[in-house]
Amino acid sequence: MTEELIVLFLLLFLLFGPKKLPEIARYVGKIVGEYRRYVREIEKELNGK
Repeated sequence: MTEELIVLFLLLFLLFGPKKLPEIARYVGKIVGEYRRYVREIEKELNGK
């Protein structure tokens, strides 16, 4: 798993450069956060809480 992340990071670095990486990281973080909230809501509904 760690090797894949390193390779992915290097590819992103080469494709977008160091100035664009923080913006991309914020965007990905936002999407992951929204996904987790959505999953939590669905789990609450399924569990009847």
